[in-house]
Amino acid sequence: MNETKELLVVETPDFSLYMKGEPFDERYESLKEYKQRAGLENETMSFRFDAKQWDSVELYDVETDRLVPIQEKDFAPIFFENRVYQLVITPKTDRKLFFYHEHPGIREAVTPVGKEPHQILMGNLQFMNEVGLTTFAIYSGKEKLLEITFEIFPSKLNYKEDYQRLLNEVSEEIYNLAFHFIKKTFLEASPTLSDKPSPTEFFRLVEHYFPSFCQAIDRIEAQPHHELVSRYEKVRADRIKRLDSKGRNHLRKNPQLFYETERGIPIGGRTIFPEKGLNVKKSLSFDTVENRFVKWMMERLIHQLTDLKRRVVTPSEIYNFQVDERLVRRIDSMIFRLRSFLRKPFWSSLGTIKQSVLNMVMQMKVGYRDAFRIYLIVNRGLALQGELLKMSVKDVATLYEYWTYLKVGQILRRKYVAVDQSVLLVRQGQLFVDLVQNQRAKQVFRHSQTGERITLSFQKRSKNLPTVPQKPDIMLEIEKKGKNYTYDYIFDAKYRVDLKGENPGPLEEDINTMHRYRDAHVVSQGGPYERFAFGAYVLFPWQDEDNYERHPFYQSINKVNIGGLPFLPMSTKLVERFIDRLVESNPEELQQEGILPKGSISFWESQLEEVVLVGSVNNIGDYQKFKRGRYFEIGASQLKGEWQKAELLALYVTEAAAIQTGVQNGIHFFGEISDVEIVESVGNQPRVRFHIDRWQTLKETIRPVGYGIQSYVLTTKHLLMQAKELPELFMKSGEEVKLWRMLRRLTTEVHTELDEEYVDRARKIQAYQIGHDSVVLDRNAGEIQVLHGEEVRKRIMLELLEKQPSRVFKVIRGEIFR
Repeated sequence: MNETKELLVVETPDFSLYMKGEPFDERYESLKEYKQRAGLENETMSFRFDAKQWDSVELYDVETDRLVPIQEKDFAPIFFENRVYQLVITPKTDRKLFFYHEHPGIREAVTPVGKEPHQILMGNLQFMNEVGLTTFAIYSGKEKLLEITFEIFPSKLNYKEDYQRLLNEVSEEIYNLAFHFIKKTFLEASPTLSDKPSPTEFFRLVEHYFPSFCQAIDRIEAQPHHELVSRYEKVRADRIKRLDSKGRNHLRKNPQLFYETERGIPIGGRTIFPEKGLNVKKSLSFDTVENRFVKWMMERLIHQLTDLKRRVVTPSEIYNFQVDERLVRRIDSMIFRLRSFLRKPFWSSLGTIKQSVLNMVMQMKVGYRDAFRIYLIVNRGLALQGELLKMSVKDVATLYEYWTYLKVGQILRRKYVAVDQSVLLVRQGQLFVDLVQNQRAKQVFRHSQTGERITLSFQKRSKNLPTVPQKPDIMLEIEKKGKNYTYDYIFDAKYRVDLKGENPGPLEEDINTMHRYRDAHVVSQGGPYERFAFGAYVLFPWQDEDNYERHPFYQSINKVNIGGLPFLPMSTKLVERFIDRLVESNPEELQQEGILPKGSISFWESQLEEVVLVGSVNNIGDYQKFKRGRYFEIGASQLKGEWQKAELLALYVTEAAAIQTGVQNGIHFFGEISDVEIVESVGNQPRVRFHIDRWQTLKETIRPVGYGIQSYVLTTKHLLMQAKELPELFMKSGEEVKLWRMLRRLTTEVHTELDEEYVDRARKIQAYQIGHDSVVLDRNAGEIQVLHGEEVRKRIMLELLEKQPSRVFKVIRGEIFR
C-alpha cells in the first residue's frame, strides 16, 4: 500500500518547495500503527528555517494526517534513515535557483530539470544510515533565499533513549581511555607539532572551536599576564637611586670608572668615587613568554588555514570537484579575524617565541588555559578516526560498530584489570582514537585472581588462512591456565533487525555470516586443520531481552555456539552474562561446548589419558642402575590393579636416596616404556622389569611436601605434567580432577591433603588447602564445602560441579578472596 505523503511545503515569493515520502520508519507496517506508537512515545522532531521572505511553511502532522503550519504545534518525527524523500522546487520568477548541501553526494542529487528560465529543481534525498540534524539551502546567485534544518531519526533505535546514549557512551568511554594518556602526552612531553594535520579534521575542529578561541583571546587582552622587568641606564654617580647586584658587578668589572676625591668611599687607604654607574628602573612588561606563545598560536592557525584554503581552491588531479565558494569564505573570515587580533598594538609589540611554554599560567590562568586547550584539540585532534566533531549527519551504523566494541571493553574493564590498549594512538603529533580496520586497535585485560589474559580486538584481520582473510568486528581471545592456545570468540555488530514475526531478531543472512566466520578461522600446527574460533555471534540493536531468550537464534548459542544477542545501551544484560560465563568457565567446560574447534584432538587424547607408573627409588645403588641401564624393577607381588596399562614410567627419589645421590627429593625423571619382562632374583621371587626408551626431565620437580611413595602409584600423564606436589598424583575421580584444576586457575599454591602419609596407601583426599582456606569434596553429603579455618562458610551441591562448573568457580572464588 502506497502511503507517501507531502511532508513539507514551503511557499516564498520566489519559489515553492515540496518534500514527499513515507512519514514512518521500517519498524511499523503502516502509518496507522505508527500513529498509535507516536502518540504513546510523545517524541518530537527538531525543525527550523531561515528565509528572507516567506509566505507559509507547513509540516505533515501524524496525528491529524494533514499539513499544519509549523507555528501551531510540535511535530512527531517524520524523517528517518534509509528512506527516500522526493524534493521538488518550482520557481515563481525568472531568478535562477540552485540547491546547496554540505555533503557533495546529497548536493549533486538535486539537479535542474527543464528549460530556462523556468527550470525546476528536483531530486531524491536519501540519508542511508545517517541520523541527526541536516541542513540544506536554496540560493539565487550568492543570495541565500531559504535555509532549512531538520532532524533525521534512526529507524532501529529509540532516538531519545538509545541513539543519544550511544553517542554519550562512546564519548564517555573515549575520554575515559584518553584521560591519563592526554595528561601524559600533552602536559609532560614537549609540544612537537604536526606540520600536516588531517585537513578535513582540522577544519571541522577549528570551525567548531573558533568562537571559543576568540573569546579566550578577548579575555587575555582584558587581563593579560605581565611581569616586573628591570631596565638599566648609565647615569652620573650622583643620579644613581638604586644599586642592585648587577650594578655592583658593573662597577667591580670597570675600575677605570673610579676617581679619587676627598668625599668618597675609603678603600685600601684611598678615597674614591665612581664617575658613572647603572641605575635600575622597575616597570611592568607584557612581552612575556606566555603572551608570545599565544601570539605564535594565532600565527600558526593562520598558516594552517591559509594552507587549507590553498588545498580547497587548487583543482584536484583525480576528482573533478567544483570549488566550494562558501567554504572558502568561511576560511577567509577566520583568517581575517585572527589577523585583526595580531594588528592590535598589544600583539604587534610582542617579540617572537624561542622555546615552547608549558607552565602554570598556560595551564591554569583564565583565557590562556582555554586558548591552549583549544589549540591542542585542533592540532592534536582527539576525534574518532574518520568521524568529525561537527557533521550535518551521523552514520549510525558506524557509530553502532564503535559503541559495541567500546561497550564490551567497558564491561570487561569493570570486572578485570586493564593491562594495555592501542585504541588511543599518536600519529604525526595527533592523538587518534584508532578504530579503523587494522590489527592495532585492541584492549588487553587480566583476570585479577587467575592472572589469565583477555584480549579484545577491533576488526582484527586474520591472515594466513587457507581461503580468504576474514575481518570480524570484535575478536575476544581468552587465555586459560594449562592451555597453550586461546579460546577465541567472534562478535559482529549488525545494524539491522529482522522484524518479521512476533519476536524480532538478527537476519538469517547475518547468522550465515557467523557460520562463515567460525568455519574460516582455522589453523594447522603440523597436522590437520583445527578451528580456533569457538563461537560467533551477531550483536544487533533490540531492546526486549526477556522475550528474545525464547528466540531460536538465542537458544542456538547453547547448541552450536552460533547465534545473536540484542545489544543497546539499556539492553546489555544478555551480553554481560554471556561474556562473564566465557571468562569464568574452566577450559574443559568451554572445550565441551565447541564443535571440533582448535584443541579438539588434544582434548580427545586427554580423555584417553596415558597411564603413568611412578616407582619409588630408595637407595643410591638402585638409582644408578635404573638411570644408567634405562630400566626400573619392582617385585611382581607388589603390582596390583591396572599396572599393565602403564605406557610411561616415572622415578620417585626418596629422601634417603636424594641425600646419597645429591639429586632432588621427588619426581624429576620419566620415560616411555619400550618393553616389559619378568626376571628372576635372589630367593626366586619374580620381578617385573620395565625397559625405558630414554629418560626425560619434567619442567619442575614434583615435591613430596611431607608425603611419600612406599612402592608405586598409578597416575596419568596430564597430572604428571601439571602437578607440583606429590599428593596431586593421587586424584582418581573426575570430580577431584575438575575441582583441582578449578582451584589451580585461582592460584598455583593449592596443597592437596591425603588421609595417609604414603600416597599408595591413601584412600581419599581430605581437602584442598589454599592459605587459611580449604575446599572439601564430601561425597557422602553430596556437597563441596568451603572452610576458613574450622568454620564452614559455604556449601555447594556436588551436582553443580558437573552441570554449572562456572557457577561453582565463582562461588569458591568469592569465598576465598572475600
